[in-house]
Amino acid sequence: MKKAGSTTNEGRSDAADALEFEYDLAEPPEKVWRALTVPELLAAWMMPNDITPEIGNRFAFAGPDTPIECEILDAEPERLLRYSWREQPGDAARQDPLDSTVTFTLARTVSGGTHLRVVHDGFGRKAMPAVAMAGAGCRVSLDANRSSKPIAANMPRLLLRAA
Repeated sequence: MKKAGSTTNEGRSDAADALEFEYDLAEPPEKVWRALTVPELLAAWMMPNDITPEIGNRFAFAGPDTPIECEILDAEPERLLRYSWREQPGDAARQDPLDSTVTFTLARTVSGGTHLRVVHDGFGRKAMPAVAMAGAGCRVSLDANRSSKPIAANMPRLLLRAA
Protein backbone atom coordinates (compact mmCIF):
# COMPACT_ATOMS: atom_id res chain seq x y z
CA MET A 1 0.00 0.00 0.00
CA LYS A 2 1.33 3.43 -0.95
CA LYS A 3 1.70 6.17 1.62
CA ALA A 4 -1.00 8.85 1.37
CA GLY A 5 0.25 11.82 -0.57
CA SER A 6 2.68 9.86 -2.70
CA THR A 7 2.84 10.27 -6.43
CA THR A 8 3.18 7.47 -8.94
CA ASN A 9 5.63 7.46 -11.83
CA GLU A 10 2.91 8.82 -14.11
CA GLY A 11 2.47 11.87 -11.88
CA ARG A 12 -0.87 10.63 -10.57
CA SER A 13 -1.62 11.28 -6.95
CA ASP A 14 -3.36 8.91 -4.59
CA ALA A 15 -3.89 11.64 -1.98
CA ALA A 16 -7.49 12.49 -1.17
CA ASP A 17 -6.42 16.08 -0.49
CA ALA A 18 -4.57 16.75 -3.74
CA LEU A 19 -5.76 19.37 -6.19
CA GLU A 20 -5.61 17.89 -9.67
CA PHE A 21 -5.99 19.69 -12.99
CA GLU A 22 -5.79 18.38 -16.56
CA TYR A 23 -5.77 20.37 -19.78
CA ASP A 24 -5.37 19.63 -23.47
CA LEU A 25 -3.53 22.59 -24.96
CA ALA A 26 -2.88 23.38 -28.63
CA GLU A 27 0.65 24.60 -27.87
CA PRO A 28 3.58 22.14 -28.01
CA PRO A 29 5.36 20.93 -24.85
CA GLU A 30 8.34 23.20 -25.62
CA LYS A 31 6.16 26.30 -25.25
CA VAL A 32 4.36 25.03 -22.15
CA TRP A 33 7.72 24.09 -20.57
CA ARG A 34 8.97 27.66 -21.09
CA ALA A 35 5.83 29.04 -19.41
CA LEU A 36 6.60 26.81 -16.40
CA THR A 37 10.37 27.40 -16.14
CA VAL A 38 11.36 30.86 -17.43
CA PRO A 39 11.04 33.25 -14.46
CA GLU A 40 9.53 36.14 -16.44
CA LEU A 41 7.03 33.88 -18.22
CA LEU A 42 6.08 32.05 -15.02
CA ALA A 43 5.62 35.39 -13.24
CA ALA A 44 3.18 36.54 -15.94
CA TRP A 45 0.62 33.88 -14.95
CA MET A 46 1.66 32.95 -11.42
CA MET A 47 3.88 35.12 -9.17
CA PRO A 48 7.32 36.76 -9.38
CA ASN A 49 9.98 34.08 -8.88
CA ASP A 50 13.60 33.09 -9.43
CA ILE A 51 13.11 29.52 -10.73
CA THR A 52 15.93 27.57 -12.37
CA PRO A 53 14.64 24.13 -13.41
CA GLU A 54 17.53 22.00 -12.16
CA ILE A 55 17.15 19.31 -9.49
CA GLY A 56 18.16 20.61 -6.07
CA ASN A 57 17.89 24.29 -6.94
CA ARG A 58 15.94 26.38 -4.46
CA PHE A 59 13.76 29.27 -5.54
CA ALA A 60 10.96 31.40 -4.18
CA PHE A 61 7.67 32.84 -5.34
CA ALA A 62 6.96 36.36 -4.07
CA GLY A 63 3.62 35.47 -2.48
CA PRO A 64 1.12 38.19 -1.56
CA ASP A 65 1.95 38.03 2.16
CA THR A 66 5.15 36.01 2.42
CA PRO A 67 7.59 34.27 0.08
CA ILE A 68 6.79 30.71 -0.91
CA GLU A 69 9.97 28.66 -0.62
CA CYS A 70 10.46 25.91 -3.19
CA GLU A 71 13.01 23.31 -4.25
CA ILE A 72 13.17 21.52 -7.59
CA LEU A 73 12.67 17.81 -6.87
CA ASP A 74 12.50 16.55 -10.47
CA ALA A 75 12.98 18.23 -13.83
CA GLU A 76 12.82 16.52 -17.21
CA PRO A 77 12.60 19.25 -19.89
CA GLU A 78 9.29 19.31 -21.74
CA ARG A 79 8.04 16.30 -19.74
CA LEU A 80 8.05 16.71 -15.93
CA LEU A 81 8.57 19.43 -13.33
CA ARG A 82 8.11 18.74 -9.61
CA TYR A 83 8.93 21.05 -6.76
CA SER A 84 8.29 21.41 -3.06
CA TRP A 85 6.07 24.30 -1.94
CA ARG A 86 6.49 25.70 1.58
CA GLU A 87 4.27 28.61 2.46
CA GLN A 88 4.61 30.06 5.93
CA PRO A 89 1.30 31.69 6.85
CA GLY A 90 1.39 35.45 7.25
CA ASP A 91 -1.05 35.12 10.14
CA ALA A 92 0.98 34.83 13.36
CA ALA A 93 -1.89 32.92 14.99
CA ARG A 94 -1.34 29.99 12.59
CA GLN A 95 2.04 28.37 13.01
CA ASP A 96 1.76 25.42 10.62
CA PRO A 97 3.30 26.12 7.21
CA LEU A 98 1.80 24.71 4.06
CA ASP A 99 4.24 21.95 3.03
CA SER A 100 3.24 20.40 -0.26
CA THR A 101 4.47 19.28 -3.66
CA VAL A 102 3.51 20.59 -7.08
CA THR A 103 3.91 18.33 -10.13
CA PHE A 104 3.48 19.35 -13.77
CA THR A 105 3.41 16.46 -16.25
CA LEU A 106 3.52 17.29 -19.95
CA ALA A 107 2.78 14.83 -22.77
CA ARG A 108 2.72 15.59 -26.48
CA THR A 109 -0.67 14.93 -28.03
CA VAL A 110 -1.25 13.35 -31.44
CA SER A 111 -1.98 16.81 -32.85
CA GLY A 112 1.35 18.18 -31.55
CA GLY A 113 -0.16 20.01 -28.59
CA THR A 114 0.30 19.25 -24.91
CA HIS A 115 -1.68 17.28 -22.38
CA LEU A 116 -0.85 19.06 -19.12
CA ARG A 117 -1.55 17.49 -15.74
CA VAL A 118 -1.01 19.53 -12.58
CA VAL A 119 -1.13 17.91 -9.14
CA HIS A 120 -0.68 19.89 -5.92
CA ASP A 121 -0.40 17.31 -3.11
CA GLY A 122 -1.09 18.38 0.45
CA PHE A 123 -2.82 21.57 -0.61
CA GLY A 124 -6.36 20.56 0.31
CA ARG A 125 -5.69 19.41 3.85
CA LYS A 126 -4.82 22.97 4.88
CA ALA A 127 -8.25 24.17 3.64
CA MET A 128 -6.55 26.98 1.73
CA PRO A 129 -6.82 26.06 -1.97
CA ALA A 130 -9.07 28.88 -3.09
CA VAL A 131 -6.97 31.50 -1.32
CA ALA A 132 -3.62 30.23 -2.55
CA MET A 133 -4.80 29.61 -6.11
CA ALA A 134 -6.32 33.09 -6.24
CA GLY A 135 -2.95 34.47 -5.21
CA ALA A 136 -1.40 32.51 -8.07
CA GLY A 137 -3.77 34.06 -10.59
CA CYS A 138 -6.13 31.10 -10.84
CA ARG A 139 -9.81 30.79 -10.10
CA VAL A 140 -10.78 27.47 -8.49
CA SER A 141 -14.26 26.12 -9.10
CA LEU A 142 -16.16 22.92 -8.53
CA ASP A 143 -18.27 21.25 -11.19
CA ALA A 144 -20.51 18.75 -9.43
CA ASN A 145 -21.33 17.04 -12.72
CA ARG A 146 -17.70 16.19 -13.47
CA SER A 147 -16.13 15.20 -10.16
CA SER A 148 -15.54 16.27 -6.60
CA LYS A 149 -12.09 17.61 -7.54
CA PRO A 150 -11.60 21.37 -7.85
CA ILE A 151 -10.61 22.70 -11.26
CA ALA A 152 -8.69 25.86 -12.11
CA ALA A 153 -10.79 27.59 -14.72
CA ASN A 154 -8.30 30.09 -16.12
CA MET A 155 -4.85 28.58 -15.52
CA PRO A 156 -4.09 27.37 -19.08
CA ARG A 157 -5.13 30.65 -20.69
CA LEU A 158 -2.89 32.64 -18.34
CA LEU A 159 -0.03 30.16 -18.69
CA LEU A 160 -0.08 30.24 -22.48
CA ARG A 161 -0.46 34.01 -22.69
CA ALA A 162 2.85 34.13 -20.80
CA ALA A 163 4.63 31.79 -23.24
